[in-house]
Amino acid sequence: MTKIIGLTGGIGSGKTTIANHLKALGIPVYNSDEQAKKILYSPETLISLKSAFGDIIFTNNILDKVKLSQLVFNNQEQLKVLNQIIHPKVKIDFDKWLFANKNATLVIKEAAILFESGSYKDCDAIISISAPQELRIQRVINRDHATLEEVMAKINNQWTDDMRNKKSDYVIDNQDIEIACAQTEKIITILLNY
Repeated sequence: MTKIIGLTGGIGSGKTTIANHLKALGIPVYNSDEQAKKILYSPETLISLKSAFGDIIFTNNILDKVKLSQLVFNNQEQLKVLNQIIHPKVKIDFDKWLFANKNATLVIKEAAILFESGSYKDCDAIISISAPQELRIQRVINRDHATLEEVMAKINNQWTDDMRNKKSDYVIDNQDIEIACAQTEKIITILLNY
């Protein structure tokens, strides 16, 4: 039976870098955030979004992700509504992907909000990627050309490293990528032999 290993961490923690390292090792990786973005633009989802939020999140009949982000990241209730639309669709997509990878000994489910979404319940073990908040902020500003306020809004809508780390089976400190990759390989060796 395939083991599902959750991979999580706050924005800017470097979980995608670690996920890419795992892919390079030949381990199938499902990127929940990437898939959620694809699902966001599906015709079925767009209908649900229009019904939930109205035309305010559309520009010339096209979903305006900036407007949607501004709406939900400043309002917990609106964020909850968005998550109720997206998360069930991501779960269905993951289940299809898992079936396609059923011969793998283990697979990685990468998700920034693994705990917040409840999808950690499907995992056999969880790895949390951690990094100092100042470093995470700088990474996101450099990567996304975002403002400090935009980054902080996203950070404030996610669990803290402490909260994630307490509920995780393994924690990787990602201040130095080479050390983090070495830690990752040790954990995967343990999981493969468990």
